[in-house]
Amino acid sequence: MSADKLKLLRRQAGVAPAPTASAPAATQTPASQPTRGIDAERLRLLRHQSGQAPDAAPSRPALHAAAPAPASTPPSNEPVFAWIEREVRHKPVPSATDMPPPASGPAASARRDTDMQALRRLIGLRERAVPAVPAPVRRAGARDRHLPGEEIAPGLHLVEAFLPQAIPVQPLSLAFARREDAVAPQDLLFFDTETTGLAGGTGTRAFMIGAADWHRHAVHGPGLRIRQLLMATMAAEAAMLDTFRGWLSPGTVLSSYNGRCYDAPLLKTRYRLSRRGDPLSALDHVDLLFPTRRRYRGTWENCRLATIERQLLRIVREDDLPGSQAPAAWLHYLRGGDAVDLRRVLAHNHQDVVTLAQLMLRLVEAEEAERSSVCVDTPE
Repeated sequence: MSADKLKLLRRQAGVAPAPTASAPAATQTPASQPTRGIDAERLRLLRHQSGQAPDAAPSRPALHAAAPAPASTPPSNEPVFAWIEREVRHKPVPSATDMPPPASGPAASARRDTDMQALRRLIGLRERAVPAVPAPVRRAGARDRHLPGEEIAPGLHLVEAFLPQAIPVQPLSLAFARREDAVAPQDLLFFDTETTGLAGGTGTRAFMIGAADWHRHAVHGPGLRIRQLLMATMAAEAAMLDTFRGWLSPGTVLSSYNGRCYDAPLLKTRYRLSRRGDPLSALDHVDLLFPTRRRYRGTWENCRLATIERQLLRIVREDDLPGSQAPAAWLHYLRGGDAVDLRRVLAHNHQDVVTLAQLMLRLVEAEEAERSSVCVDTPE
């Protein structure tokens, strides 16, 4: 307790302030001595202000069974305020070693066991509510990166197939394409490309070229020969372009489905960017998309090649990978992925060029049937 507060308590109690150390002891009179006797009410007030519990009144009956122990009273030969200062200011503060030890014994142990059991039950409920999904086991070397065909150059694969069938004997009339000439079946080369996108330009390249032509095999006889070039690396583009150039001759007639507007310009761009001569510009090109649209527009929902296959040629593809997913399949392989989808792209391209040969024959037959019917209906 500070000296100022002690003076205030003395003033409230009606006691004269203590003499200073410089005043002689003989000058003190009996009246100036502090009053040793003080009533109980004022003593309780002083104790209340000093922060101590008041004494229990002896005249009142005990209201509780266990009453607090009465505080000690100041001795008769000691001033009241000296006793207050000694009791309040110099009271020892309990340390950490004086604190009561934690509860122990069978009751505390049982309470801890109960808490642990409740925690385990809570964890068990959460584990059952959110079951852990086991991660798929990936074995080293489990990726299937096998590509069919023969690697004829670093990173370039050639896939060949042969479908035995009769080769048309007569030249095929191009009247269905509004042309007056005809073409020999062996001069036709049906081709289709798989590219990295549909935007075109210098950033788009063809990673696969498929071609089909009627050919007389030495062992299998006449039929349709299918050849496909597949790039397994970016560096194989030059070899692919050179190989495709070797399949062409001055008398080759190209045939495609929208290839005049997309496939042929894209290949011409790749030839120029690789500083090679363009072998396509000098060749004749029969695009089957435009005569198909003129003949079957409004008959089906659209004139896409897949629709023409299903509705006109009655060809149903199984496990076919859409052409829009071909770029992703090739890029996945280049980045170290498997070749499962890339083989499906090969199958998709294979069926495209086979469909082109069948569509050409169907358009020639339809045009001839229409002209025959017109000649029969015309009066002589």
